[in-house]
Amino acid sequence: MKVGAVPNRTLGSVRAMPLSPPPGRRARRSSPGTARSSSETREELRRRLLGLIEGNRVMIFSKSYCPHSTRVKELFSSLGVECNILELDQIDDGASVQEVLSEITNQITVPNIFVNKVHMGGCDRTFQAHQSGVLQKLLQQDAAYDYDLIVIGGGSGGLACAQEAAVLGKKVMVLDFVVPSPKGTSWGLGGTCVNVGCVPKKLMHQAALLGQALSDSRKFGWEYNQQVKHNWETMTEAIQNYIGSLNWSYTLSLREKTVTYVNSYGEFVEHHKIKVQQLEKGSPGKLKVVAKSTEGPETIEGVYNTVLLAIGRDSCTRKIGLEKIGVKINEKSGKIPVNDMEQTNVPYVYAIGDILEGKPELTPVAIQAGKLLARRLFGGCLEKCDYINVPTTVFTPLEYGCCGLSEEKAIEVYNKENLEVYHTLFWPLEWTVAGRDNNTCYAKIICNKFDNNRVIGFHILGPNAGEVTQGFAAAMKCGLTKQLLDDTIGIHPTCGEVFTSLEITKSSGLDISQKGC
Repeated sequence: MKVGAVPNRTLGSVRAMPLSPPPGRRARRSSPGTARSSSETREELRRRLLGLIEGNRVMIFSKSYCPHSTRVKELFSSLGVECNILELDQIDDGASVQEVLSEITNQITVPNIFVNKVHMGGCDRTFQAHQSGVLQKLLQQDAAYDYDLIVIGGGSGGLACAQEAAVLGKKVMVLDFVVPSPKGTSWGLGGTCVNVGCVPKKLMHQAALLGQALSDSRKFGWEYNQQVKHNWETMTEAIQNYIGSLNWSYTLSLREKTVTYVNSYGEFVEHHKIKVQQLEKGSPGKLKVVAKSTEGPETIEGVYNTVLLAIGRDSCTRKIGLEKIGVKINEKSGKIPVNDMEQTNVPYVYAIGDILEGKPELTPVAIQAGKLLARRLFGGCLEKCDYINVPTTVFTPLEYGCCGLSEEKAIEVYNKENLEVYHTLFWPLEWTVAGRDNNTCYAKIICNKFDNNRVIGFHILGPNAGEVTQGFAAAMKCGLTKQLLDDTIGIHPTCGEVFTSLEITKSSGLDISQKGC
């Protein structure tokens, strides 16, 4: 079946205000705002601009002397399309209008063009849309869509965006379908994180830590005679049961927020039209594999039911019809380039999460981006996702956590002579009695010397690195400096307190080995 794809509501759902003149007429010299400079007046101006955008098929914010604005007006005239035009140089507070427009659209120039509430951008982007056929498609829309928003992909970011849009009163559909493997393996709602990523990874990590704790426990006086062994089936069953409960809770949450959830494959067939289909499970087969050694003449040949290629993953963007509507993707990786509003080159199509080119593949990032996107589209908010200073942790047996820049990246951005790197090895108290190595754990901060020694990179290798990093990430968002760390009283004995007493710099060349707790 076909359903309507998302019409761009970038500027919220405010209805047309009385100041909107009839289509085809230029706005009178009266401004959409008033001369007052209070925050209330500014918000009123913003609401009225949104009303102009919502209330007109084509809305052009222009300046009468601008040649680029003239070109755009001539384009719509040649298409026989009536426009509402507001000449900013002919109203009293045109500068204020342009300033508020820049907050709404992140565009500081004119012409600033909207078609059926879709922000086209300026002159160049409008002509590009005309040449590609996107502009004509938008002009043909009658705004009678089945849904305000359709989300393809029920992962962390997609679910966050869908639920936030529903809370804001929009009609939302989520399409989520995992193409089964040849053996029929698939999973439920929630995406990579819940099913095959963060959640099972951390639970298996915990299982490994418990095994190490058993070994350490004898040094702390625990005595047990029976042989302790691990049962893989027991662990995997328990983890799968928990994942199943999460799948169900996501489904229930969508239902409670009246989001339509369809466990089907979504594919664009044309602009604003999506085909929904149920794919059949694959059938098990056999593969003949021939592998040749790179270090000698040896060749291995065999027939297998399953072949695992552990080479990472590509984004699943090539079979959802993006080429039919002109969305650009990275042909090598399948990732999608977007602007800082998560908008693709097709104005009404947005992308968030792991499919973004050049952005962290992290669940909390996708959730944040999804929520903020919905608020910008339907709530009139302006806040964009901050992809800087995103904390993350690798849950290896000895955890590694970081936030901000690596030392190599910091040198590339700021130059080595402008940086000071403080570091040390440390010995967790829990490791001392257990007799574990006293020079394995490591802490490092990278400071910008010419910005009050602001911390631009935070790194820790040690137990519970994720928990430690999360707290310091908040401090870095607030502008953490080396002096603030020095002024902070540590909690003793913890791993995190090592950052309150860092003294040795890399440039000094001094030994960082530890001999006490």
